[in-house]
Amino acid sequence: MKKLTLHLNNMICDCCVRVVKMDLEAMGVKVLKISLGEVVINFNPLKITMEAIEEMLETNGISLIKNKEGIMVKEIKRSVISLVHHTTFNAMVRNSDYLVGKFGKSYPYLSSLFSKYEGITLEKYIILHKVERIKGLIEENELTLSEIAFMMGYSSVQYLSTQFKGVTGVSVSEFKKHPAQYRVSIDKLGKGSFATESDDNIPMSVI
Repeated sequence: MKKLTLHLNNMICDCCVRVVKMDLEAMGVKVLKISLGEVVINFNPLKITMEAIEEMLETNGISLIKNKEGIMVKEIKRSVISLVHHTTFNAMVRNSDYLVGKFGKSYPYLSSLFSKYEGITLEKYIILHKVERIKGLIEENELTLSEIAFMMGYSSVQYLSTQFKGVTGVSVSEFKKHPAQYRVSIDKLGKGSFATESDDNIPMSVI
C-alpha cells in the first residue's frame, strides 16, 4: 500500500470534496484525510495507477499541483476563502498581515507569485471573495449594511457600496431585487469575474 498526499487545483468547495472522496473510494482508494485542495490517500499501486487517479480528477475539472509554487498559490487561495467566508476575523486584522503571518513571506512576494499563476492580482482576488461574502450576508438579511461593512473590514458603507458596484456592475439596492442573478460560486471567482474590464471605478484597497 502507498500513502500519498495530493495537492489539488480547483477543489475549493465542499461539493468538490464530497465528489472527489466518493469517486476515489469507488476506485478502491482509501481516503485518510480530505479538505479543500488536499487529500491524503492510501492505495495499492499495483491495482490502481496514478494515471487513473489523475484521469478521474480531470473528469471533475480538478488537476494535480506538482510544483512548490503552485502548491503555495493553492494554499493562498484556501487561506483567502477561509478568512473571508468562514470567519468574522476580517475587521480585526488586515488581509495582508494575515497572509504574511501564515506563510512567512512578504506580501509583495505572495502577490507576485499569485499573479504569475492566476492571471489576477491577489488584491483583486480577495476583493472578489469579500464581495461574494457580502452578497450572502445581504441575502441572509440579518445584519444592516453598516454592520456588514464593519464585519468585512470596510471603513464606511459608502466604500463598501462603491466597491460592490464596481465588482458586480449593480448597486446593493439593485442586487436585493434579484440576488440569485448575481451570485457566483466561490470556485468560479478569479480572472474575468469583474463586471467591467476597467478597474478605474473600483476602490482596490483590501489590506
